[in-house]
Amino acid sequence: MFVFPRREVRSISKVIPEEGDLELRMKGSYEDTWKTVLESGSVECFYFHYPTYWEPQLNAHLQHCSSNGEQDKQNSSASLAMPLKSLSVGQEVKVILTASEDTNLEVKLRTQTCSEHLDVRLRFDLCGEEKTFLHKRKKVVAAGLKSVLQLEEDLLDHEVPVVAVMATGGGCRAMTSLYGQLSGLKKLGILDCITYISGTSGSTWTMSNLYEDSNWSQKDLERPILEAKKHMGKNKISTFSLEHLIYYQEELRQRAKEGISTSFNDLWAVALENILHDGVNDFKLSDQQQAVNQGQNPLPLYLALNVKENHISTFDFKEWCEFSPYEVGFLKYGAFIHSEDFGSEFFMGRLMKKNLESRICYLEALWSNILAVNLLDVWNKLSSTDESWQKLIRSKIRNIERNQIPPESSTYLGTSWMSPDGKLFQIIRNILTDRPLHHHIHNFLNGFHMHKDYYQESQFSTWKDSRLDQFPNQLTPSEEGICLVDAAYFINTSCPPLLRKERKVDVILSFDYSLDNPFQSIEQTSEYCLEQGIPFPRISLSEEDKKNPRECYLFVDEENNKSPIVLHFPLVNDTFQKFKEPGVERRQTEMAEGRVPLSGYCSPYQLMNFTYTKKDFDKLLKLTDYNIQNSRDFILQALSIAIEWKKCGRKCAQPCDSS
Repeated sequence: MFVFPRREVRSISKVIPEEGDLELRMKGSYEDTWKTVLESGSVECFYFHYPTYWEPQLNAHLQHCSSNGEQDKQNSSASLAMPLKSLSVGQEVKVILTASEDTNLEVKLRTQTCSEHLDVRLRFDLCGEEKTFLHKRKKVVAAGLKSVLQLEEDLLDHEVPVVAVMATGGGCRAMTSLYGQLSGLKKLGILDCITYISGTSGSTWTMSNLYEDSNWSQKDLERPILEAKKHMGKNKISTFSLEHLIYYQEELRQRAKEGISTSFNDLWAVALENILHDGVNDFKLSDQQQAVNQGQNPLPLYLALNVKENHISTFDFKEWCEFSPYEVGFLKYGAFIHSEDFGSEFFMGRLMKKNLESRICYLEALWSNILAVNLLDVWNKLSSTDESWQKLIRSKIRNIERNQIPPESSTYLGTSWMSPDGKLFQIIRNILTDRPLHHHIHNFLNGFHMHKDYYQESQFSTWKDSRLDQFPNQLTPSEEGICLVDAAYFINTSCPPLLRKERKVDVILSFDYSLDNPFQSIEQTSEYCLEQGIPFPRISLSEEDKKNPRECYLFVDEENNKSPIVLHFPLVNDTFQKFKEPGVERRQTEMAEGRVPLSGYCSPYQLMNFTYTKKDFDKLLKLTDYNIQNSRDFILQALSIAIEWKKCGRKCAQPCDSS
């Protein structure tokens, strides 16, 4: 999909015998400009990295300085424009610039082809580390399934289904609920049957906390739950005290010194760190590798949405970006880097400047970036009903035109920018689409260019998301930076990493934390997959289900078992009102504990509330724990179907008759 022939040019400059200010510039190169003061007789060496096909030009400008440091008024400078196309690889060319009678600049130029080694992995398949994890995890899952389903024989490797937990966003409500649901899975013995856990926004806060313990799923979850309850109950006013604001400012200043671009979103990151922890938490995403290196826990997958920083809405352009302890990458392009290199500078696939890996709080802020919204996003969100949302998606997602084949003489697809003229239009567009609080992150696809046949790549087409997919010069590789936001700007889901066909996920436990519409995200996901041609069951619900939702719904596409089996768990308070445990009714004096205020503006679980009382925290935790345990039969049924399908082979059209 990408083309990346690249070269570097080395320039050795020598000033004789007077001093001079030298500026070397190569537009389109990674370095762009070098500036230095050359002393009499000194020698300096400069490197420029550039794409071969750009046929760039090196511009040199020498400003002569007299002995007393003042610029000469006459004959004080000289310039050079050197087309590099004329240079053969390995050939050295010498050029002399005369800035004055006493000052000459001797420039030696040499080009060479860069190594073919790339630091960006350009493949759609899973990385080697994840494949190793899957091999180890399969043994744990096989043993877990045998125990929970009471199987008489061990499962063969090809009979072990891949089961995943999919958690949506929802701030502290999502964080608390996920703790409860994982606790319920642990009590049922099903946690060892899980291969992946994906999350976005608030659910990632639970995940990042759990994976600080390399054996968390093998232990009781009481300790991390008590820790979360402590932080949820503390007063958050001190988060923005003068003392903390001074610390935040110093933290951001230090990051800037390290060459890391900072923004208002970094303030959100350190404030979030203070909310979720007692102090600085030095844990990093790559540190989570210790929690999966033996397959002892499910592999965590985090999701964010890449959008345009300015001048376009999320509905017009969005791309899924996934994070794991091993890699960070774009699903659409099949481009991934090591997780510890996220935030470093890349050019044409090579790591040019290694920056320190950021603490995980900065990633948590990206995964829950609620600050980069623009007015057009807000309008779309407020004005969209389910039906209008689906129509909007249909109108925005385009099939890439197959008949617009570029000329064979070009290796790259020629495109042009198209935009209505007029200052009034530009002003209105800027007001609607500007993201005043976006966060600029180094783009690890910087310098890549799309091959003319990129749109024929099947996996790229699978994830086509906007009309801009027909215009490579408007896609992410052409951007210097990327802007990552909460996935809920498009769909409140973390499903996309699980729907990669390379992961072969058989069962998805869908945990939804919406208070208003418990089926919207799963319905939107189903509609999105239909548009994209991704196997996913249709979500069919009765009016009664929508009015009075139950704890669990099982969705199976019996005509296509390439589609995952989906168990959807809305955040509802149904039988929990009468039962404190499955099959154990509440006493009259315990009825108040079953009343969990999930609806209404006075609900303590609103998105922007970061402080829960101990009673509110415990109620939500126990509710979500109960809902999982009360759905045991649904879960076991889904696992049994998946195993039967695996035994038949993934190509059979119908589930096998288990009788």
